[in-house]
Amino acid sequence: MALARRMIELREARSDEAAALSELCFRSKQSNGYDDAFMEACREELTVGEERLQRGDFWVAVEGTICGCACLDIDPDGTSGEVHAFFIDPDWQRKGVGRLLWQKLVDRATSEGLVSLYLDADPFAVPFYKALGFKTAGEASSGSIPGRHIPHMTFALGLD
Repeated sequence: MALARRMIELREARSDEAAALSELCFRSKQSNGYDDAFMEACREELTVGEERLQRGDFWVAVEGTICGCACLDIDPDGTSGEVHAFFIDPDWQRKGVGRLLWQKLVDRATSEGLVSLYLDADPFAVPFYKALGFKTAGEASSGSIPGRHIPHMTFALGLD
């Protein structure tokens, strides 16, 4: 695992990578075993647009090709931020890529003076987020599937 970490580059995503990132998000979510109908319902939500990438705070992990991505949107109040588009290519899962991207998000959030982060988690990703220190704080409506509810999770920054 340490060898893989040394080869992985973390950098801001480029606007010309929107299609590749959309495909990565789709493959990653589908690796949880969702059927084709479910995935089609999620396609719009999983699509990364060029305009989103131009706003910054969207990182990629690269080792030859993009092997993961994560995004941080800082709330207007400047005290919290939403983590989203946090996806790892299925071939790179459980190899430290998610932890590298997570540390990038935490470093960015800390440098901005944020006190907390939050996200709406795919149920299959909850164990990963709990391992990072997130706590379940309720439920949120799915952005893709009417009537479906997913865990809303929070993470407190700066607590040593």
